[in-house]
Amino acid sequence: MIHKLEHIGLFVNDMDASVRFYSEVIGLKLVHRARLEDGVELGFMSFEGSDNIEIELIGRGSSDKPDNGKVHHIAFTVSDIEAEVERLKGLGVKLLDETPRVILDGVKIAFFFGPDGERLEYFEPKQG
Repeated sequence: MIHKLEHIGLFVNDMDASVRFYSEVIGLKLVHRARLEDGVELGFMSFEGSDNIEIELIGRGSSDKPDNGKVHHIAFTVSDIEAEVERLKGLGVKLLDETPRVILDGVKIAFFFGPDGERLEYFEPKQG
């Protein structure tokens, strides 16, 4: 029986830059960072007080190694998407959506990119 989503693994080229991005831009905290015997570095990040879902940053050292699969995007729920998009602009984050899009009769979404070109999404649920 599956109980929950454990984590999302994401290849990164620069662990320090990715930890900084996910901390400062997204608001995650670094829970644990370790290097495995084979040299691969891992960084587990989650929201304060919500350790039940994590993003696992997987340091691969260089972009020429195969990804062994793709993650299309990671979505984060926000309460004021317009304010969050403006905050991203102020931080110089590369945006796919300069303004939020409305889908499904009221859900707002906006895509942007992380430091390795990973696609990220802010998601504001339909109001009322």
